[in-house]
Amino acid sequence: MDVSLVLIVIMAVLFACGVYAMLERSLTRVLIGFLLLGNAANLLLLIAMGRPGIAPFHGAGESDEMSDALPQALTLTAIVITFAVSAFLLALIYRSWQLGQADTVSDDEADIAVRERGAQVEDSIVDIISDEDDDATSDFVDVSTAPITMLGSRDVAGLRDDAPTDRRDAKRREDARTEDSDD
Repeated sequence: MDVSLVLIVIMAVLFACGVYAMLERSLTRVLIGFLLLGNAANLLLLIAMGRPGIAPFHGAGESDEMSDALPQALTLTAIVITFAVSAFLLALIYRSWQLGQADTVSDDEADIAVRERGAQVEDSIVDIISDEDDDATSDFVDVSTAPITMLGSRDVAGLRDDAPTDRRDAKRREDARTEDSDD
């Protein structure tokens, strides 16, 4: 497999520029960053495809002469996903421009409050969590806490019970039946 170093460098630059552009506040730059990431992913799949060969049809040639069809299918899928998300981002940009004549995402009151909250508040949140909270959860071990009641052939007359059962449950039911018959 002979991969061009130029393709690898271009792919790395596209990934880096795409991530950098997606970290901006402008929705247009986020769109451009996403498009760059999509193209970089397509280049990655092109590089992973390896040496080009003949079309992968049955009977077209030997299997070692054929190109791998999986990276081609993944590339087509990546193109469709990139197109769909780009259309969605374009709709968001258009709507944002209609509402506010700007495509930047601004902070709302909740974002500002979260940013101003310091490490002291986060430490106090950790102190609020106690071991008592662990007792509130259940692993559904006991029958009374189980959210689903299992029915068997003895519970409903027309039900055929051919599913495998747990030996402990069967033993527990037999013990309960013997206690009921003793009373």
